[in-house]
Amino acid sequence: MLLAAGAIYPLLYLRQNFEASVLAAFRITAADLGRCYTMLGIVYAVTYLPSGWLADRFSPRILTSFSLVLVGVLGFWFATYPGHVALQWIFIGWGLAAGLTFWASLIKGVKLLAEASEQGRFFGILDGGRGLIEAMLATVAVALFAAAGGDDAPPQEALQPVICMYSFTCLGIALLIFIFVEQETQAQPAVAAAAGARKVSSQLWQDLKVLAAIPRLWGVALVIFCGYQLFWATYSFSAYLQEGYGISALAAGVITVIKLWMRPIGGIGAGFLGDRYGNEGMLFWSMLLASIGLIALALFPVGGGMYFMLLIVMLIGVMTYAVRGLYWAILDTCQVPRQITGLAIGIVSVIAYSPDIFLPMINSAIARHYPGAPGYKLYFAYIAASGLLGTAVAFHFKYSAKRDKVQP
Repeated sequence: MLLAAGAIYPLLYLRQNFEASVLAAFRITAADLGRCYTMLGIVYAVTYLPSGWLADRFSPRILTSFSLVLVGVLGFWFATYPGHVALQWIFIGWGLAAGLTFWASLIKGVKLLAEASEQGRFFGILDGGRGLIEAMLATVAVALFAAAGGDDAPPQEALQPVICMYSFTCLGIALLIFIFVEQETQAQPAVAAAAGARKVSSQLWQDLKVLAAIPRLWGVALVIFCGYQLFWATYSFSAYLQEGYGISALAAGVITVIKLWMRPIGGIGAGFLGDRYGNEGMLFWSMLLASIGLIALALFPVGGGMYFMLLIVMLIGVMTYAVRGLYWAILDTCQVPRQITGLAIGIVSVIAYSPDIFLPMINSAIARHYPGAPGYKLYFAYIAASGLLGTAVAFHFKYSAKRDKVQP
């Protein structure tokens, strides 16, 4: 499952390492790309809730294999550099694969696998492990990009082997999962067929009422909502380095790949420290330091000391990956009934990952009014403010967890 989690998303977010090259290869603007990611975010938002329902009823083996195959096949279409309309359909398909049939199944599987005292390390290993896979694949991708000519070659020629590599990887891992992962007994194999749609609807309504009565669940959603925006800022580092510091696409790709190698350190390290010293406390400090790092990046003068700026980028990388490794671990404190855990994950995800919809639009609007490096600085400042809001909520979790331990 770690292989699947690490392989399914890099193709969807190729902009993280090659944004300028993607724009040139597809002959689109940053606003066009932003609209594609907004479309992806809308599909996510629509599918997260049914994703939880599916995760409670179908085997992760089937759901994960299907998701990887769909991403890989659409990747080969992506490698042909189709027009704008086709590009939107590709992103819609990717959204269905990563949102509807993959996400809740992955998170539920990890949550149920770990004991209450192991939530931090298990989710840390999940995010750090998938980060390790992404970093390895990104290293290969940059090497392929350079071998194909890098900045000296037409962007379509340089990017094509990268896209195909990611697509083949998805298909290969799908085959491995289908062969080696055991088929699980479905929790409710044919509820809808046996009992009728009315009974299913009634049960769903009862489950939603149970979840709505857990206030802490909405706090988890808000923390992830803010923490996920911190992570979104890292998608713009490649373009910011090129526009703000004038470095080449290849050099920006190398730097962002180095940042990706911080993910295993941040995710796994924070997970183990969270289990030892408290997930809520580690989450608080990680979000605070990531927000401070983004403020520093927003205030740092364009063309200033390159090495100091890179140090800030690495700090933000480690801290955002620590946040990602911890924020799902606090779901265990909500005491959600096991049989509706997938539904809870779906509901939280609808709220928590809504930045997938509006952040590309905010980024595009700021870039339109403040082109170049100043626009990126304003964008980073906005995300830092959101990160500080999440830090405050994480502090509340930290305080309440300490209070609960003191009470008899």
